[in-house]
Amino acid sequence: MNVSQTMETEEDLLTCLHIKLYHPQQSCKGLYGLLPLGKRSRLSADDPLRLGRDAPACTFALVDVRVSRKQLALHAYRTPQSPDMLFTIQNLSQRGRLSVNSSALGYLERMDLPDKALIRFGEYEMLIIRESGEAKGSFEVEFEVLAVSPSRETCMCVPSRTPVMDTGSGAMRSFPAELRDLGPLETDETLMCPS
Repeated sequence: MNVSQTMETEEDLLTCLHIKLYHPQQSCKGLYGLLPLGKRSRLSADDPLRLGRDAPACTFALVDVRVSRKQLALHAYRTPQSPDMLFTIQNLSQRGRLSVNSSALGYLERMDLPDKALIRFGEYEMLIIRESGEAKGSFEVEFEVLAVSPSRETCMCVPSRTPVMDTGSGAMRSFPAELRDLGPLETDETLMCPS
């Protein structure tokens, strides 16, 4: 085996965006019919990844009339301080709002995309997870459909729970009256009680 076959190349170390999609009616509609589900697509880092319903204008398209022609764009960038390829997300929809981890973006507004982000627009939820790589000129995208809402799966919502009051334990009854009057105490093996 020669050296060129064993060396790692830039193609082996591409940054990958894992995009996991969910829509409440995805089972009865062919919403993802134009997406390359389950396989990685390689993209040039100098072109934005656009997602919307207009297949010719977007890199990837959703088959849904309620999605804007151009819904959102992901722009790759690098900083002098980091070898990682990073991304910003931009809302391209004039009529729809887009949220990133509960932060709303208006038309043409953009923000840095964290390593793990929950994106919402319309009834869609997208969980985007960035897997680091060392390549500078390109990156990969892999689409997957989730059976359960990612906001439930990742606990991005706060469930309402009834608070539970800590009343101490029954062990307090075994302490002398002068210690019980002080209130709940932490116990350990080294606590000495008069007998």
